[in-house]
Amino acid sequence: MKTLTLHDLNKADCLRLFFDGVFNPKNGVEFEVAPFLEALEEHADGWVPTFVKTGRRRKYSRDAVWSAIEERRDDFGSSIGLFRSENPGVSLSLTLGLTETDPELSVSLNVQPLSFFASEEASRGLVAVARGWASRYPSHYAAAHGTADWGLTDDPAFGRDDATWKRDGFDKIYELFWLNIFGPNLVESVGRERMLSTPAHLVEELPNGSILLVLWPTAAEFASEEARVVQARAHVHLRQDLDFDTVLRTLRERSAALVPVEPRFHPDVAPFLSRLPDEFAISERQRKIAELNAFRPPVPEEWLPVAHPSDVANPERVLESYGDLSEGLVAALHTKVPSIMDETAGSLTDLDFYFWRENFPERYTRELIDSHTAPALGAYLGDVLVRRLNGNWVPRQKVEESQVRVGKRVWLPFLRARRYMQSRQSLLDYSLTQFFHEVERYRP
Repeated sequence: MKTLTLHDLNKADCLRLFFDGVFNPKNGVEFEVAPFLEALEEHADGWVPTFVKTGRRRKYSRDAVWSAIEERRDDFGSSIGLFRSENPGVSLSLTLGLTETDPELSVSLNVQPLSFFASEEASRGLVAVARGWASRYPSHYAAAHGTADWGLTDDPAFGRDDATWKRDGFDKIYELFWLNIFGPNLVESVGRERMLSTPAHLVEELPNGSILLVLWPTAAEFASEEARVVQARAHVHLRQDLDFDTVLRTLRERSAALVPVEPRFHPDVAPFLSRLPDEFAISERQRKIAELNAFRPPVPEEWLPVAHPSDVANPERVLESYGDLSEGLVAALHTKVPSIMDETAGSLTDLDFYFWRENFPERYTRELIDSHTAPALGAYLGDVLVRRLNGNWVPRQKVEESQVRVGKRVWLPFLRARRYMQSRQSLLDYSLTQFFHEVERYRP
């Protein structure tokens, strides 16, 4: 059974739901939480969690939930995870504030992929789950929406400075999502009759005075032109200070930002660049792919048409010192970059990705990089050229002049490594992957 991690959930768009509701633990946790589980079991057709996780995993059952809650209970409350590893994947965090003045039952739910909710039946099931929770646990505000588009809304600030949004919270309707639950205070701030007359797919008053509002029949189609028009109309209906054309233009821009962009990376760096998009938030991914498509690394200049002869008294000893440097890099990174042991083109790409993901040049001190990392990397890069491209070392007293002869050119791996380690951008401009492929073209 696989637990969905944040990285897993960032690979494809998800349906995200957050919910904070009030409950009364004095009635007993089992009594209070049972309606939460009943709504999930009855209406989450096709995406009911299959196991419970705390310090251990348990097959989903009511008893497993009660045991997990007690296992994780401390002076403040309890937090457990409910998961589903089958398609669609589910990650549900349930937190109970058991000792607060106003105890809360808080839920963060992700269902992947979002396309599971392309059908009205599946979307109705999600609405029914949210209705059940909101009817039982009064909430100030709750919502469900596609994760990627949600990331473009500037939630929770919505354009406000930190002090303001932390003070005021969601005190007015800054954004409308596919599914919205407005508590009585928000309803009264808008006007109950106005909110009930919102032009949307579903507007329903709940027994506790909250209002459930769903913009479109299917959650997965929230970004269609028709759904965006409904979203804009509903938002300006609830916020008369907003301008319809301005709101719709912003929504269209967000939809455009989500349109898939086909990767067309420069071939010499494609093995490296193809790994980067998944490291960005899913809301930014298509823009980043477009930026990487446009990226053209500088043509490598770390080479000479004619070799400078070796000027060292004992070449064997110098080459042995290069080997020590290279082995030191392998020893330091072999657990984080296992392929470094192989000394291949793929190893260089793995190093590119590791150094970029870690933001190595800007995270570590310049003294460490210049005196240790860059020289070790230069030696390792040279060894890969020797081993994989039939190169030959030409050692020099000044290390950055040391060369590897491949074909009719000689290459300067130590110089390349120093330039490479200047900044995070330089990891792209002077990638090891590109350098290898450039040298490879001159292999005899």
